[in-house]
Amino acid sequence: MTLPRVTADERARLLANGAARAAGQAIDPMPAVRLYTPDAHATWLLVSLEPSDGDTAYGLIDLGTGMPALGTVKLSELASIVDPRKLPVRRDRYFQAVRPLSEYVRLAHENGAILD
Repeated sequence: MTLPRVTADERARLLANGAARAAGQAIDPMPAVRLYTPDAHATWLLVSLEPSDGDTAYGLIDLGTGMPALGTVKLSELASIVDPRKLPVRRDRYFQAVRPLSEYVRLAHENGAILD
């Protein structure tokens, strides 16, 4: 199993946001990374990484059931997920956040899915 690749820059942003969350700061960051399954319609827009373990990520999770929600996921657990064609979770190399997390959440709730 291999972990979804997160670049050094993305990891640094995730950890910085995780440190701010751990310190109790009220933040509304731009998502740093988008992970997805090529065929299973699951998407994770991640904004922070827990500094204490470097594995627990927080963000908007859409498992393709029409009920996207904020939550946590372990990057190590994503390594075991494969879609129907046995393809692993991938990082969207072209993703550039265009709005803060709260706006992605609002739009996902309105539409039942993460749209971009």
